[in-house]
Amino acid sequence: MFSISQLRNFQGRNVFILAHRFQSTLVLAEHNNGKLNPVTLSAITAAQKVGGTVSCLVAGAKCGSVVEQLSKATGISKILVAENANLHGLMPEPLAPLVVATQKQFGFTHILAGASAFGKTVLPRVAALLDVSPISDVTAITNADTFVRTIYAGNAVLTLKSNDGVKVVTIRPTSFPAALIGDAVAPSEASTQTVNLSPNSEFIGQELTKSDRPELSGAKIVVSGGRGLKSGENFELLYKLADKMGAAVGASRAAVDAGFVSNDLQVGQTGKILAPELYIAVGISGAIQHLAGMKDSKTIVAINKDAEAPIFQVADIGLVADLFAAVPELTEKIGKK
Repeated sequence: MFSISQLRNFQGRNVFILAHRFQSTLVLAEHNNGKLNPVTLSAITAAQKVGGTVSCLVAGAKCGSVVEQLSKATGISKILVAENANLHGLMPEPLAPLVVATQKQFGFTHILAGASAFGKTVLPRVAALLDVSPISDVTAITNADTFVRTIYAGNAVLTLKSNDGVKVVTIRPTSFPAALIGDAVAPSEASTQTVNLSPNSEFIGQELTKSDRPELSGAKIVVSGGRGLKSGENFELLYKLADKMGAAVGASRAAVDAGFVSNDLQVGQTGKILAPELYIAVGISGAIQHLAGMKDSKTIVAINKDAEAPIFQVADIGLVADLFAAVPELTEKIGKK
C-alpha cells in the first residue's frame, strides 16, 4: 500500500513525465533555397533540450536540396515542406501566417528559430498572431518553460519562466552546438496549409556582397578592426592579415559609424554575434556592446596601444603596441618557419 505522500509524489513525477513527453517543437529552417544555414542546426539542438518531438518547417520555392540536407540532421522526427512561388525570398509577411497555421494544425508547444536577421523578423510576427510574448536571443534552456537570456548588453543574465501556451523563441546560435549530421534520413511530408501567401509585400531581388573570405558569422578565425585604424583605407592592413590566415574581417560599431567599412561587418550587440576559434581585435577599445558580440570566442587576441583598454580584460593574449607596426609585422611572419 502507498501512503498519501508517496502517492502524491508518484503522481507528481508522472505528471512531469507526461508533460515532458507531450512537448513538441517546430523549428523554422533558415536557408536560401539552395543551402541550409547552420543556425538551423543549432536551433535543433536547442529544441532537443525542450524535450518531446522536434519537427522542422522548410518553406520556400524549389527547396528540395535544403530538405535533403536537413533530413540527415539527428534529432528530427519529421520535416514539413511548404513550396510556393510566393515564398521565394522568405519574406516574413507570408511566412508568419504559414507558421501559425502549421502550429495550429499540429499543436506545437514551442516554435524555435535562430536569432538571426531572418528569425528576428519572422518570429515576432508569429508571436503577435498567436497573442503570446516572444522570447528572444536565448542562451540556455532549463526546461520547457524556463529560459535564460542576457540583458544590459550581456552584463546581466535573466532567467525567465513563460506561462504562454505556445513558446516562441529565438536562440543565440553560438550558445548551442550544431546538431550532428548522421546517416539516418528523417521523413518529410508536404504541408497542406492553404493560407494566403500573396500579401501586400513582394520580393523583388537582393544584392549580396561577394567575397573570397569566409562568411563572418560562420568563420573559425575573425580579424576585427576598430576606431584605432583611423580610416577605411587602413583596413587594408587587416585584409592582408585575414587573407594570410584564411580569416573573415569584422569591425566595431565605432568603425562602422565612422564610415570605415559597411555595417555588414559589424560585430556586437547591434551587429553579428560570433564565437570563432580565434578572434583578433585590432584597435578596438572594448565597448560593452562590442564585447557582447565576441566574448564567447575560444581565444581572444587584442592589439591596442592603450594598456588600460577594456578589451584586455577579456583577452587571452594582449599586445600593447602600435597596430600600424604590429599588424604588418604579424602579417609578414605568419607562414614563415
